[in-house]
Amino acid sequence: MAANTNPKQKALVIGLIILGVLFTAFFGMRVARAFRKFDGHRPPPRGEVETDVELIRDWMTVKFISHTYAVPERILFEALDISPNSNFEKSLKDINEEYFPDQDGYVLDLIKATVQTNLPQPPTGPTPPAAP
Repeated sequence: MAANTNPKQKALVIGLIILGVLFTAFFGMRVARAFRKFDGHRPPPRGEVETDVELIRDWMTVKFISHTYAVPERILFEALDISPNSNFEKSLKDINEEYFPDQDGYVLDLIKATVQTNLPQPPTGPTPPAAP
C-alpha cells in the first residue's frame, strides 16, 4: 500500500480480512465435524441384516462385509488364515492378489461361504401383530 493511505481504509481492509478468517474458520469447523460424522462411505445402519451372499464383490473390504452381514471380522480373517493388522482396509481382490496369486477368486468364494455359514439367525418367538 502507498504511504499516504487513509487510516479508515486500512482499518476496513484489516476488518474484512479478520471477518474472512472468522468466516472460513467457522465453516471449516462445520465441514470437519460433518466429515467426522459421515465417517467414510459405509452404508447407513439398517434394521435388517443383508443375507444374500451373492451380492459380495471383490472390491469390498472385510470390514465392510462384516458390517453389512453382521459377521465378526475375526471369523472372516480366521477363515482366510491371515492377520487382520495389515489387511484391515484391503479389498478382497487385493488380499487375493497378495496371498493367493495363483487362485483367481479364491478369497471371494471363501468369504461368501464363510459369511453364509455364519449369518446371524433370525430371532425366534412370537411375531408382533401388524399395525392396523
